[in-house]
Amino acid sequence: MTVGQFVFMLHSHLPYYRKAGMWPFGEENLYECMAETYVPLLNAISELYDDEGIKAKLTVGITPILAEQLNDEHLKNGFIEYLDARIKAVSGDLERYPDPQVAHSQHLKYLAKYYFDWFNHIKDSFINKYNKDLISAFKKYQDLGCIEITTSGATHGFSPLLATDSNLNAQFKIGSDTTKRLFGKKAKGCWLPECAYRQGYEYIGKDGKKKWRPAIEVTLQNNDIEYFFTESHVIEGGNSIGNRRVIGVYGNIEYIPLPEREPTGYDTYSAYWLPDAQVAVMGRNDRAGFQVWSAADGYPGDGCYREFHKKDDKSGAHYWRITSSTTDLGDKMLYDPVLAMSQVNLNSDHYTTLIYHLLNDYKIAHNKEGLVMVSFDTELFGHWWFEGVEFIKQVIRKFNNYLPQVERMTAGEYLKAHPPTEAIQIPESSWGQGGHFYVWQNHLTEWMWPIIHGCEKRIIDIASKYEKVPEDKLLHRALNQLARENLLLQSSDWPFLITTWQAKDYATDRFREHVDRFETIADMIESGNIDEGKLSEIESIDNCFPVIDYRAYLPIEEGKIPQQEEKLKPLYQ
Repeated sequence: MTVGQFVFMLHSHLPYYRKAGMWPFGEENLYECMAETYVPLLNAISELYDDEGIKAKLTVGITPILAEQLNDEHLKNGFIEYLDARIKAVSGDLERYPDPQVAHSQHLKYLAKYYFDWFNHIKDSFINKYNKDLISAFKKYQDLGCIEITTSGATHGFSPLLATDSNLNAQFKIGSDTTKRLFGKKAKGCWLPECAYRQGYEYIGKDGKKKWRPAIEVTLQNNDIEYFFTESHVIEGGNSIGNRRVIGVYGNIEYIPLPEREPTGYDTYSAYWLPDAQVAVMGRNDRAGFQVWSAADGYPGDGCYREFHKKDDKSGAHYWRITSSTTDLGDKMLYDPVLAMSQVNLNSDHYTTLIYHLLNDYKIAHNKEGLVMVSFDTELFGHWWFEGVEFIKQVIRKFNNYLPQVERMTAGEYLKAHPPTEAIQIPESSWGQGGHFYVWQNHLTEWMWPIIHGCEKRIIDIASKYEKVPEDKLLHRALNQLARENLLLQSSDWPFLITTWQAKDYATDRFREHVDRFETIADMIESGNIDEGKLSEIESIDNCFPVIDYRAYLPIEEGKIPQQEEKLKPLYQ
């Protein structure tokens, strides 16, 4: 007898790093996440199924731009080179420890051997278990019913701030088509980039008449997307995340309180229809989500777990544990993998019990079963919280073996079994501080949006002149590359990294590079003088979406998003 349903959603995304630097920002960021998150996650899913017959029932979002990178030969080979470099580095530590001049050097040698074995296991899994093809591995477990793959905007463009429906539609059309091409089936669900949503709204058209711009769910429906996820405050009202906006001012943070929303009377224990299209929305359970993602109050901040920010000055290995939130980096204690795994066991016990009681209490109070949906960045597990993938594995195993009353389901399975019975209007919102758009549109990033909007208009104008694919193959290549660059410059990662000062200069340079490439190609197309050498150079760097069809940018009637027409279908279908 079940007490309710549990949906565990993982959103996997990284910006386009291919041939755009290595460290501290660039390809190495992808390799770290492959080593610490994506390969270990696949290992956990496969071990549960192959060794124990347990289907993980995870909903795994993989953004199209991340999927393209995982499928790229240059990056696959780069990942092996990265692993070899890490193995070589910790091998050096094996030779220099124990050192009588270094305190606890015997334990440091033990940790060096731990990482030597760990990196070799990741390399063996990647090459021999998955044949260097993580996409096919995810597809395998999708087809076995262990996971459900969801899609997103092609390059994680910030949907509400795009100025034209054609560009909004292209993000999700190309994204959805890419997911289908790589994983063999069209995704039913999606992750709205940055959880950013806007309602439909009225505006004055070019002809001076009132027009209606459809809500984002209309674009989703027109691309066969049936559901997405949002934050708890979007459904429930009350305080948004932190109830503050974060403003980066020369490296400092200024906090500006936002007004609290009135409670809506709705909760996150069920899914809801959106009013403008038959698309469902699920809200993250605040209590169940906070327990995991909060470094201060959740599991990842426990002193037994590995410290992310302190590395060995020679090998770069993480040899220390958090110790406490107030311990200076210089005073951190050495990491103990056995102690950390013991803590994972305790935390997974607590979490499964927490989910059970949330669902059981809801059932008792409302005389019906409810949903607990939690959603997290996949990279939290393994990359940021080193022990996090093992936590997921233990949670799944314990639910399966000891708490079958909690019905584990993918998001799509839940909606099929429990379709929404109510429609709800959700507000303009995002996951960002304050729950609004400020992290992506503020005084540090306001210069970017007129450029993005100008490129939106320009690609529509160019595409409209070539409704029929030109016989000139060079021109056709240029049109498709123009579409790629337009998608890449729209990535929400660039304004985010500028606002948060995590990689301000890198993000600024990356944005300008894609804009420059876009304008170079647009100029060549409009002049009728395409430089094949220059085009080939750009194609060799930005080679994502290999079967892209620029006609995704054909004009959409103002104020209306039509059902997809035959002329907009990708060429590979």
